[in-house]
Parts: sequence; C-alpha cells; structure tokens
Amino acid sequence: MRLRILEAAKQEFSAHGLAGARVDRIAAQAGANKRMLYYHVGNKDDLYLAVLEGAYDKIRSEERGLDLEHLDPPEAIRRLIEFTWNYFLRNPEFLSLLQTENLARAKHLKRSAKVKSMHSPFVEMIRAVVRRGVESGDFPVAVDPVQLYISIAALCFFYLSNSATLSVIFGRDLLAKDAKAERLAHMVGLVLAALTGQSAALFDVVKPPKKGAAVAQTV
Repeated sequence: MRLRILEAAKQEFSAHGLAGARVDRIAAQAGANKRMLYYHVGNKDDLYLAVLEGAYDKIRSEERGLDLEHLDPPEAIRRLIEFTWNYFLRNPEFLSLLQTENLARAKHLKRSAKVKSMHSPFVEMIRAVVRRGVESGDFPVAVDPVQLYISIAALCFFYLSNSATLSVIFGRDLLAKDAKAERLAHMVGLVLAALTGQSAALFDVVKPPKKGAAVAQTV
C-alpha cells in the first residue's frame, strides 16, 4: 500500500506541483483512503518529502550500477553523461519534482536526514574517476567532482526543461530523435574536451539538423 501511495503521489506532485496536488486524488489513484494514506506516510508535506527522497534514491541507486570504476576514465565520464541524459528522458517526473522543490528553495529537502548521505558515495565515485584520469594522463588536471556533476546535469536539465520554448526560438524540434542524439554527442564532446584538453571534434560530435526542420508544437 505504501508503494502504491508513493507512486500515485509522485505522479500527482510532478503533474500539479506541491500547491496544486490533492490528497484526495492521490488516495483514489492508490486505491486507498485518506486515513490509510496518513497512516502509511503522513500528511501532505510528509508525503511530498517521501516522494522526493524516493526520487533521489532511485537515480543514485541506478548510478551505482554504472560500474564506472572498471572503465577507462574518459569512457567512465561518457557513460555518466549518457546515463544522466537518458535517465532524465525516461523520468520527466524527476525533473518536475526538482523544479517544484527549487521554487520552494529546498524547504522540504532541508528536512531530509537521508538525501545528503545518498550523495556522498556518488561524489566519491566521480572523484575516483577524476583521480584515475589524472594518474593515467587522460586528464591534465583534477576537477571538483561536485562541479563536474552539476555541469553534466545542467547540460541535460536545461535543454529538456526548456525544450518547448527553445524549439520555437531556434526553429528546431529539439525533441526529435536526431536532435536528441545530436545533443548527447555535443555534451559528451564538450565535457571530454574540457577534461582532456583535446578538441571536441575527436569525440563523435554529430552535425546539427538541416535548417528548416519541423518544429514540435509543444508550447
């Protein structure tokens, strides 16, 4: 029952934000009633925080399975970028939850006793990749693993969260299959060029779509 409630709540919060979400709809979607919801999770704020914690736990759990420690450093970074991009594409509700919580200035996340502990091993995993890259000579200098991950996530997040307006502004369908492949290649090339000091042209950069490509009507 708790899992059903949390899944229903994730969909409700991602679709309507915290202010617009309704406990009645969450309970109905989960096949529960309000009393059961409060018993298994708590009030609306408790439910929202549980959804946030679950969302972070899910992405961190999948990242731990990337096996980055057994890859050459540039390939490990490539895999991390590919995973982050594809995870965001597969889980648009995660992006919605992040936007909602940032609008609240992380008020609810600050209450979490779990989230910080989830991130420490992940940061150390990236730090180990960077360290190995410096030792192998693939990366001329070490970079802050937190800054590196924020840059990777930002390159993915901004593109997807603003794809509707950017598609109109630049006259491209940024969510077309070819456009998404181009974006991924661009991000990989950009980050690896910065880390290695080599030209981005060496990292399979894809040519942009032809001018005049159809624009998705998503605004």
